[in-house]
Amino acid sequence: MSEANARFLGTIPELYDRHLGPVIFEPYAADLSRRVAAGTAAAAAPVLELACGTGILTQQLRACLPVRAQLVATDLNQPMVDYACTKPGMPAPIDWRTADAAALPFPSTTFGALVCQFGLMFVPDKEAPFREARRVLVKDGLFAFNVWDGFEHNPFGRIAHETIASFFPADPPNFYQVPFGFHDPNVLRQFLKANDFGQVQLEWVTLEARSPSANSFAVGLVKGNPVSIEIQERGVALDPIVDALEVALVRAGGDHPFRSTMRALVVTARAGAARTNR
Repeated sequence: MSEANARFLGTIPELYDRHLGPVIFEPYAADLSRRVAAGTAAAAAPVLELACGTGILTQQLRACLPVRAQLVATDLNQPMVDYACTKPGMPAPIDWRTADAAALPFPSTTFGALVCQFGLMFVPDKEAPFREARRVLVKDGLFAFNVWDGFEHNPFGRIAHETIASFFPADPPNFYQVPFGFHDPNVLRQFLKANDFGQVQLEWVTLEARSPSANSFAVGLVKGNPVSIEIQERGVALDPIVDALEVALVRAGGDHPFRSTMRALVVTARAGAARTNR
Protein backbone atom coordinates (compact mmCIF):
# COMPACT_ATOMS: atom_id res chain seq x y z
CA MET A 1 0.00 0.00 0.00
CA SER A 2 1.78 3.13 -1.19
CA GLU A 3 0.05 6.24 -2.47
CA ALA A 4 -0.10 9.95 -1.64
CA ASN A 5 -3.24 9.58 0.45
CA ALA A 6 -1.44 7.29 2.92
CA ARG A 7 1.53 9.55 3.74
CA PHE A 8 1.25 10.08 7.50
CA LEU A 9 4.64 11.76 7.89
CA GLY A 10 6.38 14.50 9.87
CA THR A 11 4.12 16.14 12.47
CA ILE A 12 1.00 14.47 11.09
CA PRO A 13 0.92 11.61 13.66
CA GLU A 14 1.02 14.00 16.63
CA LEU A 15 -1.62 16.36 15.21
CA TYR A 16 -3.79 13.43 14.13
CA ASP A 17 -3.65 11.93 17.61
CA ARG A 18 -4.24 15.20 19.47
CA HIS A 19 -6.91 16.87 17.34
CA LEU A 20 -8.72 13.97 15.65
CA GLY A 21 -8.20 11.01 17.97
CA PRO A 22 -10.59 11.94 20.81
CA VAL A 23 -13.15 13.38 18.39
CA ILE A 24 -13.76 10.77 15.70
CA PHE A 25 -11.56 7.74 16.42
CA GLU A 26 -11.82 7.00 20.14
CA PRO A 27 -15.64 6.62 20.11
CA TYR A 28 -15.48 3.99 17.37
CA ALA A 29 -12.45 2.33 18.96
CA ALA A 30 -14.53 1.75 22.10
CA ASP A 31 -17.29 0.21 19.98
CA LEU A 32 -14.96 -2.03 17.95
CA SER A 33 -12.84 -3.19 20.90
CA ARG A 34 -15.97 -4.31 22.76
CA ARG A 35 -17.04 -6.37 19.76
CA VAL A 36 -13.61 -7.98 19.50
CA ALA A 37 -13.51 -8.78 23.22
CA ALA A 38 -16.96 -10.37 23.03
CA GLY A 39 -16.09 -12.23 19.85
CA THR A 40 -12.90 -13.75 21.22
CA ALA A 41 -14.27 -14.46 24.71
CA ALA A 42 -11.54 -15.86 26.96
CA ALA A 43 -9.40 -17.15 24.11
CA ALA A 44 -5.70 -16.43 24.25
CA ALA A 45 -5.05 -16.68 20.50
CA PRO A 46 -2.94 -13.84 19.06
CA VAL A 47 -4.79 -10.76 17.80
CA LEU A 48 -3.57 -8.72 14.83
CA GLU A 49 -4.45 -5.08 14.27
CA LEU A 50 -4.01 -3.52 10.84
CA ALA A 51 -3.54 0.21 10.22
CA CYS A 52 -3.09 0.88 13.93
CA GLY A 53 -2.14 4.52 13.33
CA THR A 54 -1.25 6.23 16.61
CA GLY A 55 -2.55 3.32 18.68
CA ILE A 56 -6.00 4.65 19.52
CA LEU A 57 -7.75 1.31 18.98
CA THR A 58 -4.65 -0.58 20.11
CA GLN A 59 -4.86 0.95 23.56
CA GLN A 60 -8.49 -0.05 23.97
CA LEU A 61 -7.92 -3.53 22.58
CA ARG A 62 -5.13 -4.15 25.07
CA ALA A 63 -7.45 -3.15 27.91
CA CYS A 64 -10.26 -5.43 26.69
CA LEU A 65 -8.32 -8.55 25.72
CA PRO A 66 -7.11 -11.26 28.11
CA VAL A 67 -3.72 -10.42 29.58
CA ARG A 68 -2.23 -13.59 28.12
CA ALA A 69 -3.45 -12.80 24.58
CA GLN A 70 -0.69 -11.52 22.29
CA LEU A 71 -1.59 -8.27 20.53
CA VAL A 72 0.35 -7.40 17.36
CA ALA A 73 -0.25 -3.83 16.15
CA THR A 74 0.83 -2.92 12.63
CA ASP A 75 0.79 0.04 10.29
CA LEU A 76 2.29 0.74 6.89
CA ASN A 77 3.70 4.06 8.10
CA GLN A 78 6.71 3.79 10.38
CA PRO A 79 6.21 7.33 11.78
CA MET A 80 2.75 6.31 13.02
CA VAL A 81 4.14 3.18 14.68
CA ASP A 82 7.01 5.18 16.22
CA TYR A 83 4.55 7.67 17.68
CA ALA A 84 2.15 5.00 18.94
CA CYS A 85 4.69 2.86 20.74
CA THR A 86 6.13 5.82 22.65
CA LYS A 87 2.82 7.49 23.48
CA PRO A 88 2.35 8.10 27.23
CA GLY A 89 -0.14 5.75 28.82
CA MET A 90 0.16 3.06 26.17
CA PRO A 91 -0.26 -0.27 27.99
CA ALA A 92 1.93 -3.33 27.57
CA PRO A 93 2.55 -5.85 26.22
CA ILE A 94 2.05 -4.88 22.57
CA ASP A 95 4.13 -6.18 19.67
CA TRP A 96 4.59 -3.24 17.26
CA ARG A 97 5.37 -3.97 13.60
CA THR A 98 5.45 -2.17 10.25
CA ALA A 99 3.31 -4.08 7.77
CA ASP A 100 1.29 -3.63 4.58
CA ALA A 101 -2.31 -4.82 4.93
CA ALA A 102 -2.17 -6.01 1.32
CA ALA A 103 0.89 -8.24 1.89
CA LEU A 104 1.16 -9.26 5.53
CA PRO A 105 4.54 -10.61 6.72
CA PHE A 106 3.01 -13.38 8.85
CA PRO A 107 2.58 -17.13 8.33
CA SER A 108 -0.82 -18.52 7.49
CA THR A 109 -3.27 -19.41 10.30
CA THR A 110 -1.38 -17.37 12.89
CA PHE A 111 -4.10 -15.21 14.47
CA GLY A 112 -7.38 -15.81 16.23
CA ALA A 113 -8.68 -12.35 15.38
CA LEU A 114 -7.84 -9.56 12.95
CA VAL A 115 -9.03 -6.00 13.56
CA CYS A 116 -8.85 -2.85 11.43
CA GLN A 117 -10.26 0.57 12.26
CA PHE A 118 -10.76 2.95 9.32
CA GLY A 119 -7.83 1.55 7.36
CA LEU A 120 -9.21 -0.60 4.54
CA MET A 121 -10.31 2.46 2.57
CA PHE A 122 -6.66 3.45 1.97
CA VAL A 123 -5.55 0.16 0.39
CA PRO A 124 -5.45 0.58 -3.42
CA ASP A 125 -6.20 -3.10 -4.08
CA LYS A 126 -9.41 -3.29 -2.09
CA GLU A 127 -9.70 -7.09 -2.08
CA ALA A 128 -6.10 -7.73 -1.00
CA PRO A 129 -6.61 -7.16 2.76
CA PHE A 130 -9.62 -9.52 2.74
CA ARG A 131 -7.51 -12.19 1.08
CA GLU A 132 -4.64 -11.63 3.50
CA ALA A 133 -6.98 -11.59 6.50
CA ARG A 134 -8.33 -15.02 5.57
CA ARG A 135 -4.82 -16.36 5.05
CA VAL A 136 -3.47 -15.33 8.46
CA LEU A 137 -6.61 -16.19 10.46
CA VAL A 138 -7.29 -19.58 11.96
CA LYS A 139 -10.52 -21.40 11.14
CA ASP A 140 -13.44 -19.50 12.71
CA GLY A 141 -11.11 -16.58 13.48
CA LEU A 142 -12.79 -13.20 13.88
CA PHE A 143 -12.39 -10.45 11.27
CA ALA A 144 -13.69 -7.13 12.63
CA PHE A 145 -13.40 -3.75 10.94
CA ASN A 146 -15.16 -0.46 10.35
CA VAL A 147 -15.30 2.00 7.46
CA TRP A 148 -16.73 5.49 7.23
CA ASP A 149 -20.09 6.02 5.59
CA GLY A 150 -20.35 8.70 2.88
CA PHE A 151 -20.24 12.48 3.13
CA GLU A 152 -24.01 12.72 3.58
CA HIS A 153 -23.70 10.99 6.96
CA ASN A 154 -20.39 12.56 7.98
CA PRO A 155 -20.74 16.34 7.71
CA PHE A 156 -17.23 17.00 8.99
CA GLY A 157 -15.72 15.10 6.07
CA ARG A 158 -17.88 16.84 3.50
CA ILE A 159 -17.15 20.27 4.97
CA ALA A 160 -13.40 19.60 5.05
CA HIS A 161 -13.44 18.35 1.45
CA GLU A 162 -15.46 21.30 0.14
CA THR A 163 -13.48 23.92 2.08
CA ILE A 164 -10.13 22.60 0.88
CA ALA A 165 -11.43 22.37 -2.69
CA SER A 166 -12.49 26.03 -2.60
CA PHE A 167 -8.80 27.04 -2.48
CA PHE A 168 -8.05 25.28 -5.77
CA PRO A 169 -9.56 26.58 -9.04
CA ALA A 170 -8.93 23.20 -10.66
CA ASP A 171 -7.99 19.66 -9.64
CA PRO A 172 -8.42 19.99 -5.86
CA PRO A 173 -6.87 17.43 -3.49
CA ASN A 174 -8.99 14.29 -3.37
CA PHE A 175 -7.88 12.96 0.03
CA TYR A 176 -11.29 13.06 1.70
CA GLN A 177 -12.93 11.12 -1.11
CA VAL A 178 -10.81 8.12 -0.11
CA PRO A 179 -11.82 7.53 3.54
CA PHE A 180 -15.48 8.28 2.77
CA GLY A 181 -15.69 6.34 -0.47
CA PHE A 182 -15.57 2.65 0.49
CA HIS A 183 -18.74 1.66 2.33
CA ASP A 184 -21.02 -0.26 -0.02
CA PRO A 185 -22.37 -3.21 2.04
CA ASN A 186 -22.84 -5.32 -1.11
CA VAL A 187 -19.22 -4.86 -2.15
CA LEU A 188 -17.98 -5.71 1.33
CA ARG A 189 -20.16 -8.82 1.46
CA GLN A 190 -18.80 -9.91 -1.92
CA PHE A 191 -15.19 -9.52 -0.79
CA LEU A 192 -15.91 -11.45 2.39
CA LYS A 193 -17.75 -14.27 0.63
CA ALA A 194 -15.11 -14.53 -2.11
CA ASN A 195 -12.44 -15.00 0.54
CA ASP A 196 -14.25 -17.66 2.56
CA PHE A 197 -15.76 -15.54 5.32
CA GLY A 198 -19.18 -16.24 6.73
CA GLN A 199 -21.43 -15.28 9.65
CA VAL A 200 -21.18 -11.74 8.31
CA GLN A 201 -22.78 -9.01 10.38
CA LEU A 202 -22.96 -5.37 9.24
CA GLU A 203 -24.26 -2.54 11.38
CA TRP A 204 -24.50 1.19 10.74
CA VAL A 205 -23.34 2.95 13.90
CA THR A 206 -24.04 6.65 14.45
CA LEU A 207 -22.08 8.45 17.17
CA GLU A 208 -21.34 12.02 18.17
CA ALA A 209 -18.23 13.85 16.98
CA ARG A 210 -17.36 16.26 19.79
CA SER A 211 -14.31 18.53 19.78
CA PRO A 212 -13.29 21.11 22.42
CA SER A 213 -13.44 23.72 19.66
CA ALA A 214 -14.02 24.06 15.95
CA ASN A 215 -10.48 25.38 15.60
CA SER A 216 -8.94 22.29 17.17
CA PHE A 217 -10.94 20.05 14.87
CA ALA A 218 -10.03 22.18 11.84
CA VAL A 219 -6.33 21.89 12.68
CA GLY A 220 -6.65 18.11 12.76
CA LEU A 221 -8.67 17.89 9.57
CA VAL A 222 -6.11 19.94 7.63
CA LYS A 223 -2.75 19.38 9.33
CA GLY A 224 -3.34 15.96 10.87
CA ASN A 225 -3.92 14.20 7.55
CA PRO A 226 -1.91 13.49 4.38
CA VAL A 227 -4.00 16.14 2.66
CA SER A 228 -1.65 18.69 4.24
CA ILE A 229 1.24 17.32 2.20
CA GLU A 230 -0.72 17.53 -1.02
CA ILE A 231 -1.78 21.11 -0.24
CA GLN A 232 1.77 22.24 0.48
CA GLU A 233 3.15 20.48 -2.60
CA ARG A 234 0.80 22.66 -4.65
CA GLY A 235 2.18 25.81 -3.05
CA VAL A 236 -0.86 26.68 -0.92
CA ALA A 237 -0.49 27.69 2.75
CA LEU A 238 -2.27 25.61 5.37
CA ASP A 239 -3.28 28.25 7.91
CA PRO A 240 -5.79 30.12 5.70
CA ILE A 241 -7.49 26.79 4.98
CA VAL A 242 -7.61 26.00 8.70
CA ASP A 243 -9.21 29.40 9.34
CA ALA A 244 -11.81 28.91 6.60
CA LEU A 245 -12.60 25.41 7.80
CA GLU A 246 -13.03 26.64 11.37
CA VAL A 247 -15.66 29.13 10.19
CA ALA A 248 -17.49 26.43 8.22
CA LEU A 249 -17.43 24.01 11.15
CA VAL A 250 -18.80 26.63 13.54
CA ARG A 251 -21.74 27.15 11.19
CA ALA A 252 -22.42 23.41 11.14
CA GLY A 253 -21.81 22.39 14.75
CA GLY A 254 -21.02 25.39 16.90
CA ASP A 255 -17.87 26.12 18.85
CA HIS A 256 -16.59 25.40 22.37
CA PRO A 257 -17.53 22.61 21.84
CA PHE A 258 -18.08 21.65 18.23
CA ARG A 259 -20.69 18.89 18.02
CA SER A 260 -22.00 16.89 15.08
CA THR A 261 -22.97 13.38 14.08
CA MET A 262 -20.86 10.78 12.32
CA ARG A 263 -21.67 7.35 10.94
CA ALA A 264 -19.64 4.26 10.16
CA LEU A 265 -20.34 0.72 8.99
CA VAL A 266 -19.07 -1.87 11.48
CA VAL A 267 -18.49 -5.38 10.14
CA THR A 268 -17.67 -8.72 11.75
CA ALA A 269 -17.19 -12.10 10.05
CA ARG A 270 -15.72 -15.54 10.71
CA ALA A 271 -12.95 -17.17 8.67
CA GLY A 272 -14.01 -20.38 6.97
CA ALA A 273 -17.61 -20.11 8.09
CA ALA A 274 -18.78 -19.64 4.50
CA ARG A 275 -17.94 -23.27 3.70
CA THR A 276 -19.39 -24.76 6.86
CA ASN A 277 -22.69 -22.96 6.30
CA ARG A 278 -23.27 -24.46 2.85
